[in-house]
Amino acid sequence: MKFLLIIPALLLSIFSFAQTTDPQDAVHKPFIKLVEPTKSVINVKASRQFVVGSTCKTCNLTINGKEVKVYPTGAFAYELNLKPGDTVFNLIAFTAPDKSTSKKLNYNYTLPPPPDTVKTLDIASIETFPEGNLFVMPGDRIKFKVKALTGCTVFANGNIPLYEMLQNKMPGIYQGEYVVKETDSFLVSKLQITITDSIGKAVTKQTKYWVSMFGPLAPNIAVTKGRLAHLLYGLGNDRLGGAKIGYVDSMVLLNVVGKVGSQYKVRLSKYRTAFIDDDAVEFLPKGSFTPESLTDRWTVYGDSAFDYVQLGLLARLPYQSFQLVDPSKIVVDVFGATNNTNWITQLENTKEIKNVTYEQIEDEIFRITIELKHAQHWGHSIYYKGNTLVIKVKRQPEKLDLQHLTIAVDAGHGGSNTGAGGPTGSSEKMLTLAVSIKLQKLLEQAGAKVIMTRTTEKFVDNKERILFYRDSVPDLLISIHLNSTVEPIRVKGTSSFYRYIGFRNLSNAIHKHMLELDLKDNGNNGSFNFMLNSPIEYPNALVETLFLSNPEDEMKILDDNFQQQIAERIVQGIQDFLEHCKHKP
Repeated sequence: MKFLLIIPALLLSIFSFAQTTDPQDAVHKPFIKLVEPTKSVINVKASRQFVVGSTCKTCNLTINGKEVKVYPTGAFAYELNLKPGDTVFNLIAFTAPDKSTSKKLNYNYTLPPPPDTVKTLDIASIETFPEGNLFVMPGDRIKFKVKALTGCTVFANGNIPLYEMLQNKMPGIYQGEYVVKETDSFLVSKLQITITDSIGKAVTKQTKYWVSMFGPLAPNIAVTKGRLAHLLYGLGNDRLGGAKIGYVDSMVLLNVVGKVGSQYKVRLSKYRTAFIDDDAVEFLPKGSFTPESLTDRWTVYGDSAFDYVQLGLLARLPYQSFQLVDPSKIVVDVFGATNNTNWITQLENTKEIKNVTYEQIEDEIFRITIELKHAQHWGHSIYYKGNTLVIKVKRQPEKLDLQHLTIAVDAGHGGSNTGAGGPTGSSEKMLTLAVSIKLQKLLEQAGAKVIMTRTTEKFVDNKERILFYRDSVPDLLISIHLNSTVEPIRVKGTSSFYRYIGFRNLSNAIHKHMLELDLKDNGNNGSFNFMLNSPIEYPNALVETLFLSNPEDEMKILDDNFQQQIAERIVQGIQDFLEHCKHKP
């Protein structure tokens, strides 16, 4: 019997030791594990480089004899300033003279080459803007940038002159643009660029992409499909996917007037265009009506949970919405709509909508303005019921305390989407999950109902997250992340993010409490183009708790105690936000 009791105790002791002790530290065996660079021979074109990684927690570290700060986690980050040519760096980690290990890094820094001008009659490169295969219409502009031999005559497509930019440091850069005319008849073909020298010798090359007229016989009316079709302001792109106007319902009619690469260009009104991914639409047969409508009957009313604005239309037209504050308003622009309204029926059972007005701000843009009773925006959604446009307005909760609210907690990344990495090899996906679970427990202890994106280590696509919360309709959403940068030494601290001005107060309240943890202030940042900040249905905030790339910040977030403090500050921020709502009717 005693033997049986000893075994579990022994196993527990071994498990506890494994959880709290790094085996390499237990025997003081030095090691060097690098996360940057990942190779021992590194070719670079910038003099400023960083060596980032970890060693044993009790180790000292030198690089070419210079002592490097090692954090209690074993993490380190060291800045190099290279000179042209080869430089060898010798890293030595040691606990005692007879207990050491080393690693060599060979950097080859090559200075940027001088301007590589074209030396003979030739065309080195051709760029077209917009970039990609183009379907164009009269009025569209095609821009050309060509690198070729200096001092020549250059034409695009035989009759479009390109001019040498003599102010450039590099000679031989020719630019020009062309406005597509009614008489043009571009086929699906690449354009020709011809360069001619002073004695009449010429060279011709083709553009990389083809151009075609968006012909009158081609279908030009499309409808959106799926639940996440979204309009883009333009062709600009970034790592977050380009600036979105907003999501639109399915079966919304769009007037397609061109295509650039994989994005259709759509005309929303006389002077307004947008873009949409080609996989978000499907075309109707030729002869389908252009998306336009007179406005019909209006009704403004409430039910047991929400307020509504309903506007009758003859077709599902595209739209966008935005928020105003001081005083709080929801503004919805309906593209292709023309006023034909004689009155708006406004019932007395609304609890959040104070008043509704409209204005024809220009041809084909009909503006709906919804005045709210409370200062805080709590979200709204826009959809169609048949051809009736519905704006569903969320009311401010009657009881503004956690035990009467539903809070969504989104642990960023997960599964194959690991997110940022730290010097010791830590991963954002694991740490956001750890903080999120602590936040969940605190919120539940305060009486809140909590909805979690994930409670285990798994992949959840961002589109799935948006649809899940759209259907769940939480009162608030908090998304937990860790930041990262290529500059691991000086860049650190905390920041928060929101997209819509009406949701700013939530992220700002959380950010103020995060700064109580003695973290560098990187701001409460607005207009953030991230998918989890894109929903208009509920206030949401993204918290970039710390910079995982920074050894000091990583050390903090690896501490279970500090994770708990972060969760506590977020809860305090939410509570401050709710108190502010109570005292600002």
